[in-house]
Amino acid sequence: MLKRKFDKSKLPSRHVTEGPSRAPHRSYYYAMGLSEDEIAQPFVGVATCWNEAAPCNIALNRQAQAVKLGVKAASGTPREFTTITVTDGIAMGHEGMRSSLASREAIADTVELTMRGHCYDAIVGLAGCDKSLPGMMMAMVRLNVPSVFIYGGSILPGRLEGHDVTVQDVFEAVGQHQAGNYSDEQLAVLERVACPSAGACGGQFTANTMACVSEAIGLALPNSSGAPAPYESRDQYAEASGEAVMDLIEKNIRARDIVTRKSLENAARVVACTGGSTNAGLHLPAIAHEAGIDFDLDDVCEIFRDTPYFVDLKPGGQYVAKDLYEAGGVPVVMKELRKAGLMHEDCITVTGATMGEELDKITREADGRVIYPVEKPITKTGGVVGLKGNLAPEGAIVKVAGMSEAEQVFTGPARVFECEEDAFAAVKARAYKEGEVIVIRNEGPAGGPGMREMLATTAALSGQGMGKKVALITDGRFSGATRGFCVGHVGPESAHGGPIALLKDGDLITIDAIKGEISVDLSDDELAKRKEAWPGARPTNYASGALWKYAQLVGSTRLGAVTHPGAKAETHVYPDL
Repeated sequence: MLKRKFDKSKLPSRHVTEGPSRAPHRSYYYAMGLSEDEIAQPFVGVATCWNEAAPCNIALNRQAQAVKLGVKAASGTPREFTTITVTDGIAMGHEGMRSSLASREAIADTVELTMRGHCYDAIVGLAGCDKSLPGMMMAMVRLNVPSVFIYGGSILPGRLEGHDVTVQDVFEAVGQHQAGNYSDEQLAVLERVACPSAGACGGQFTANTMACVSEAIGLALPNSSGAPAPYESRDQYAEASGEAVMDLIEKNIRARDIVTRKSLENAARVVACTGGSTNAGLHLPAIAHEAGIDFDLDDVCEIFRDTPYFVDLKPGGQYVAKDLYEAGGVPVVMKELRKAGLMHEDCITVTGATMGEELDKITREADGRVIYPVEKPITKTGGVVGLKGNLAPEGAIVKVAGMSEAEQVFTGPARVFECEEDAFAAVKARAYKEGEVIVIRNEGPAGGPGMREMLATTAALSGQGMGKKVALITDGRFSGATRGFCVGHVGPESAHGGPIALLKDGDLITIDAIKGEISVDLSDDELAKRKEAWPGARPTNYASGALWKYAQLVGSTRLGAVTHPGAKAETHVYPDL
């Protein structure tokens, strides 16, 4: 590739490389082995969430080296740095889960601070685990620099007795073990084969859902999210991402040129048609917030309501990310959406071309196995549904992928638990009845704090064969691996005095995912009386430290559980300082 010349007079890195007054700064770069030419080139932050916490992140270090090769080949100077990740699979089912959602903000904040502190001109961000994907994309949009996102890739499916297995099967096997239907020996075998490689959870759980979002929203190269982590082709996508970011610098295409109201709608469509994680209802509004765009849970659910569900992925369906990749990946999915008139084609992408122009290049068609034709969907509405009513005035969300219409309406008496541990203990002891609505409160962003996921409890219910015989509602979240009639993100949360805080055992609750309603059979007067008698938010163990700080700052779930005023309150855009 020919060496390109860039004018640094308008780029942020001029503050650390140009003119006599920056001699001390340049001396630091010479200390790290940079040449005069490299110092004179644009600086590209190569941000990864590499760590040894989990398989999701373990391959990011290698992939970052490939990104750097691409940046260098296109006349840029890469500067690698890392940030944290909290991995939900390991944080799940105990106090560590409180750190998960808060880590999304920490990732966005630390990437922002690193970029600002060192005046980097652009960013290529690599992420592998649930919160690190939206956290990285939030940082890109907040900074509004030329940005390319690349997913670390999914794990390969395990194989047991001729079937693909994932970590979801292990969580559900715990429930079967508790019910006496699965031996210690069977569990020991399953846990050894379920996760055979590097990469994020293989089903359409939160990581793969947000990886699909990265392509649909335009921040990632087409088809870059699909290849499993161990595939060598990931390095080629990484290198191409490094080259692409240099083209964006040259054209001055920034993150907010790409992330628009229309591209957010495209992303929500892809979540819906793939039966993606309910967590997208939290992360898409948070990304929108960074751009100053009004796009809340209601807007996401509106799109979910009229998008057909036609990609058969776990946990509601049969297949995993590797199968989707082999069937043509997100581009073929978006091509099907386009046939139904459900894609905004004029959105710009990180290639510099529009979404429509990129989809024109796709020759493959739906295979009818993993990706159904859009005119013959699995169900006519999206795999995730929004709910509203007197129990959730600010909304709630439920994944219905894989459920029949008859299973999408449920009425039953409340069985109220004050936290997840109490609910899990009751489920383990089978201290609940068929037909009940299990209520887990005080698990919202502020009240938890940290809005934990309830996978241990929901997987135990599924493992006991009760996943369709009870419903569960919470102001907390669910893992993308959750299945069954499980309603999350109930707002306002309990800590903010929402109606979920006022429920008592035996209150009759109705959930209707077809009409999009969630209600409790109580009059407004009765709810008002209970509110008056409500003793206030339940105290937590977190009276200092990061989670205390998070609980003070975090806002409504409906708006993405964000912790700062967002782009609407900005006085400047970082690269223009």
